[in-house]
Amino acid sequence: MDKDRIEGAMEQAKGKVKEGAGKLTGDKKLEAEGKADKASGKLQNAVGGLKDTLRGDK
Repeated sequence: MDKDRIEGAMEQAKGKVKEGAGKLTGDKKLEAEGKADKASGKLQNAVGGLKDTLRGDK
């Protein structure tokens, strides 16, 4: 498994926590940061998946 997939998953989790905290506290900036982190994590995870595919990993 590519390190980008692991880091991407962690970034998604961090984003989910931030987004939830922003919603809970009414902090729109924190909520937006969380959404951005989640999107970044998804992209990084996809890049890692592509690297795994090119290497023949599952």
